[in-house]
Amino acid sequence: MSEDLSSEGEKGDSANDILSHGGERMSRTGSVDIMDKWASRQKDYKLYIILISLHGLVRGENLELGRDSDTGGQVKYVVELARALGTMPGVYRVDLLTRQISAPEVNWSYGEPTEMLRPRNSEFPHQEIGESSGAYIVRIPFGPRDKYVQKELLWPHIPEFVDGALKHITQMSKVLGEQIGGGRPVWPAAIHGHYADAGDAAALLSGALNVPMLFTGHSLGRDKLEQLLKQGRLGEEINAAYKIRRRIEAEELCLDASEIIITSTRQEIEVQWRLYDGFDPVLERKLRARIKRGVSCHGRYMPRFVVIPPGMEFRNIVPQDGNMNGEMEKNVGKHSSTDPPIWSEIMRFFSNPRKPMILALARPDPKKNMTTLVKAYRECHQLRELANLTLIMGNRDDLDEMSTTNAAVLLSILKLIDKYNLYGQVSYPKHHKQSDVPDIYCLAAKTKGVFINPALIEPFGLTLIEAAAYGLPIVATKNGGPVDILQVLDNGLLVDPHDQHAIANALLKLVSDQQLWSRCRENGLKNIHLFSWPEHCKTYLSRIISCKPRGPQWQDNDDEADKSESDSPGDSLRDIQDISLNLKFTLDGEKSEGNATFLEENADDAKSNMENTVLTLARGALRGTAKGTATEKANEDSGASDFSTFRRRKWIYVIAVDCNATADYIDIIKKIMEATRKENAAGFILSTALTILEVQSLLTSGGLNLADFDAYICSSGSDLLYPSSSSDDGPSGLPFVVDLDYRSHIEYRWGGEGLRKTLARWAASINNKKDGENIVTEDESGSSPYCFSFKVEDHDLIPPVKELRKLMRIQALRCHVVRCQNGRKLNVIPVLASRVQALRYLFVRWGMDLSKFIVFVGECGDTDYEGLIGGVHKTVILKGVGCESRKLHTLRSYPLEHVVPYDSPNVIEAEGSDVDSIKETLAKLGAMRT
Repeated sequence: MSEDLSSEGEKGDSANDILSHGGERMSRTGSVDIMDKWASRQKDYKLYIILISLHGLVRGENLELGRDSDTGGQVKYVVELARALGTMPGVYRVDLLTRQISAPEVNWSYGEPTEMLRPRNSEFPHQEIGESSGAYIVRIPFGPRDKYVQKELLWPHIPEFVDGALKHITQMSKVLGEQIGGGRPVWPAAIHGHYADAGDAAALLSGALNVPMLFTGHSLGRDKLEQLLKQGRLGEEINAAYKIRRRIEAEELCLDASEIIITSTRQEIEVQWRLYDGFDPVLERKLRARIKRGVSCHGRYMPRFVVIPPGMEFRNIVPQDGNMNGEMEKNVGKHSSTDPPIWSEIMRFFSNPRKPMILALARPDPKKNMTTLVKAYRECHQLRELANLTLIMGNRDDLDEMSTTNAAVLLSILKLIDKYNLYGQVSYPKHHKQSDVPDIYCLAAKTKGVFINPALIEPFGLTLIEAAAYGLPIVATKNGGPVDILQVLDNGLLVDPHDQHAIANALLKLVSDQQLWSRCRENGLKNIHLFSWPEHCKTYLSRIISCKPRGPQWQDNDDEADKSESDSPGDSLRDIQDISLNLKFTLDGEKSEGNATFLEENADDAKSNMENTVLTLARGALRGTAKGTATEKANEDSGASDFSTFRRRKWIYVIAVDCNATADYIDIIKKIMEATRKENAAGFILSTALTILEVQSLLTSGGLNLADFDAYICSSGSDLLYPSSSSDDGPSGLPFVVDLDYRSHIEYRWGGEGLRKTLARWAASINNKKDGENIVTEDESGSSPYCFSFKVEDHDLIPPVKELRKLMRIQALRCHVVRCQNGRKLNVIPVLASRVQALRYLFVRWGMDLSKFIVFVGECGDTDYEGLIGGVHKTVILKGVGCESRKLHTLRSYPLEHVVPYDSPNVIEAEGSDVDSIKETLAKLGAMRT
């Protein structure tokens, strides 16, 4: 890498650039002229934006912040972002996708499928409102039914969410197409994942729809891992409690797939994200410099990091008067019928409520560091004399009903209060509503108090912005978001969260120096407009608009499909003859008037002609050759397409069993087909790591009819092909149709020749370590433009998949590495290509119902095996099949249980691979008549 890019470099964004966009410093939101000017530039856009936040309790009003560790500032941030974006010029609709929860322990509102987010005093009152415009919370059911679970337990169920979200997005795109798209689907301008689990889902959705992805996350995976390692908590204890390695891999995938990573601070980029394999700030600047100069990056890609501080709504905030020497001061501590109820709830703890109030607002989580704050307050006698301490730590009824971790923190605080007799000086109310929070800030400001955030690390620091808006000076951790926030607001002090003495001194300095307190208060109020939601959204939308537009490549043909209904249950995917399959080539490479790639399988030179034809087609597709009269003529020759039969398929059986022995593979295929033979309305798809030529040879040797399959997912998901319905292209069997749109669909960030050369050097280095023995060799016959294949002589002598994936990420090469054929083969394909993503493509492209897919897998298989289990499709695990591949999974980063939902009702195990066992299992699924 140093050879390629050593001469390149670019300066990073300076601190002064943090709040700038479009080359200009942010302006006050109160400037109507500037806001109107910005709005006028956006009027031609009608963007559809998807936000994703999976865990916690998400609703538009009365957020239960602090109820548990999953329902904190992140939930509030994403809800308010959706609401704010929904009022912006150029945005037609915003959907915030989250989990639908119908559980007795939570409010009924979390089970509502849709909730409109009411706008709050939009800065743009004259915005055009369309039929579906605005922002909505859309709740997708996934995971355990009728049960609310913490985020660490949701990982195996994310594929189910992805499939449900994909269905919603495709339906909404058609609706929006009728409203604003002239009848053509309006696909999302961006899909934005928040936190690692949502980022993982966003990456899969982005790949399935071929639209830009954005990501916002705490990026604390590796940070948390290092912290736990220092504490001596190793191995399975980490994974069991936090699923931390699964989270790290999800965040690495976000780096692979995202066009933009949004952070709230520069420090988050330089300190936290640089711990990941897939990001190097120095390399990122070099690549950016090369792109600007139009110089090749040798297949390397890096997401763009953008600092956009979190926003807030300030219109209804009335800061308390800074002059506390008059009547207002006299009334502090005295209950009035006009006072908010939360004031008396807080003040009843104090023996002298007239003192300035030190306010902390955070759930009792170890990383919020509230225990250290209490210790700092206790150890400084002068501070206790001058100020009271208020701890707003979520809501609780009974310590025994709290999570173990939160209960332990709260109990330790209560013990400290009791041990050091801090009664009368510390307030810790049991309950408060989200609507009480503004009143709590106001009370602290009335007393000339200080807000403190002592967290060990604070990604966002939203409470700091809220406190500043109410006129409170702040003391905050020097780790994370507060660094940049205080640099802009200049309204407080930063401290080391581990240093009790430093915390106490900073608080004492602010409550004892009235001039300093007033100056911090005034600075905060003067600069707070820079964190308004309109400013946040302006920067946000400018970044989305700057992304290269992407979307499904084909021409939508649903109208024709809906007009034609076939009664034949035997119609299948092999009947596809559609203009969107691009160009038709004969075996000798001459162009014909059709629109597909045909391979005559028994020709002597079939293999070389196939490779040349596919290469020619791939290049042609990139140049956009399939346009104009050629495609129109092709459509006339082939007749009207009929896609309605795909949607009416009763079941589609996907054979994705990974077997080492050819005889075993053929035997299992035959048994599955025999077991399902009575289902005349069923279709078959073969999903494999083999190439299409290997598939043809395999099926032919087993005496199987090629036309029995509707589609072939080959080369580990990098190729999608269909048998052609034309029987006159060769006497030996049907030729195949290569879906070139699928290839253009998955080519995002494909490293091409640069990646191949790096892989070749890697293979050579492995062989050199073994004295030149050919442990790994390039498999040219097994490779294609979107799959680089290598033969492996001894899979025990090469590093596991995670090590090769890490090596590629360090060099900014984005790819999906798959070990297959029991370790004898290595396929490297585009980062968002896979066998399961090919199934999702079929859903988006042809409208096939994923819930009608039944995927057959073995007990184990290729290293992409995990993706095939989970989702809305049914999965049948054939017991005793593929066990020899289990060794491939022993060195993975996390156990399969963290990603595979074995307890899902959609996953069932067959006692064996014989015909009777398969029939019995399918009957249990309701997929076969008994």
